[in-house]
Amino acid sequence: MSEEFEFQSFQSFDSFDQDAAVETVAAFTPGHLLAGGAGLAIVDTDAPVRDYLAGMFSPTVDTAASLAEMESKIELAPWVIILGPSCAGPEDLETVQRWDQSLPSVATVLVTSELSTQLLHKALRAGVKDVLSAPIDEAQLRETVDRVGAALPAPRHEEPKPTGTPPPRPVADREDGRIITVFSTKGGSGKSVTATNLSVLLAKRSDRPVVLIDGHLQFGDCAVMLKLQPQHTAIDAIAQLDDLEPEMLERMMTVHEPTGLLVLPAPLEPTFADQISGEQVARLVEAVRGIAGHVVVDLPAIFNDVVLNVIEISDEIILVAGLDIPNIKNVKIGLSTLQLLNVPKERLHLVMNRSDSKVKLNVSEVEKTLGVSAAAHVPSDVVVPISVNKGSPVVLSAPKSSVARAFDQLVDRFVDGEAASEVVPQQGRRKFFG
Repeated sequence: MSEEFEFQSFQSFDSFDQDAAVETVAAFTPGHLLAGGAGLAIVDTDAPVRDYLAGMFSPTVDTAASLAEMESKIELAPWVIILGPSCAGPEDLETVQRWDQSLPSVATVLVTSELSTQLLHKALRAGVKDVLSAPIDEAQLRETVDRVGAALPAPRHEEPKPTGTPPPRPVADREDGRIITVFSTKGGSGKSVTATNLSVLLAKRSDRPVVLIDGHLQFGDCAVMLKLQPQHTAIDAIAQLDDLEPEMLERMMTVHEPTGLLVLPAPLEPTFADQISGEQVARLVEAVRGIAGHVVVDLPAIFNDVVLNVIEISDEIILVAGLDIPNIKNVKIGLSTLQLLNVPKERLHLVMNRSDSKVKLNVSEVEKTLGVSAAAHVPSDVVVPISVNKGSPVVLSAPKSSVARAFDQLVDRFVDGEAASEVVPQQGRRKFFG
């Protein structure tokens, strides 16, 4: 491959000169095998694009100039096929859709110079497993390809290999999951730390998918706290609400590889929040409920339209409070507001954060003032800011710490004996607003 291409500085496929590289013919028995046993191939009409993408893996990656050429070489062995920008047209997406319906051992990932909502919708509807846009991050492309390959059927005569994220079960076999909302009445109380650690522990302990939705639409931090680089956010899912099928919804989520947690981050631009209504967010959460065992929603510290709508459909509400007078005052007001909204007391769980702070406030006296016993007392510990800066939740980076033990005890409320407290059939659920 020509040394003229500088991989790390790549910004757009449009910058390639088609005459700058010589197209080579490669054998189509898989030259590059993924960890799960699937072969890897790259399809694009432009040889420089194929060479660039192949260079991210190994010189032996198979390539083709068209889907028709690739199709003639597809056998029964699993394949992950990276589609270049030239494959984003209607005819090629029709071919991909046919493959998705008739060739379960073939999966596709589309890379494109510029991603629009319309293209994303068409690609996911066609069966493309994920869509990445320039600038292409090599590590992210590798992670995406490995994840897609791991979900493919195993080669013949081999037992399926376990993966961090099991293939989704048929929709008919799924039961609605439980919605756990994490809320606070004052910023800086540790709400997002609680939401991320709770979600990670649930993902590790649950036999069904767990989804974390960042409902702080302006300045959500969940992706940062989990060190994720999402391709899709809540705005992409909400834009497709009317046509949002379970498989498409799952493809929009970012996988937290250490635990298999599925994350739907907040929009990257704060201005997008103005375009999203509380009703839309509630519809999105209900849609996610259908594909997950638990849905954790991290909400902003304000009673706005989004918060009220999500609280209405929540099965459990975690209220995070700090141990200082302004925080306690706001929590008292928040509890009164939730009471006016007819939130059942048994669904409310108070988390006292930094509960051992030396601020001359007695925790038991605070609980008595609030009229609620805390479900968890999370102590102050330097491991928390360290974990946030590392992008690794404290339950993973410091699992033996007192903070991690406190979160473990909190999760017990939603996992241990869950069957006994399971919400009865959907039609019998108590609605918070009338």
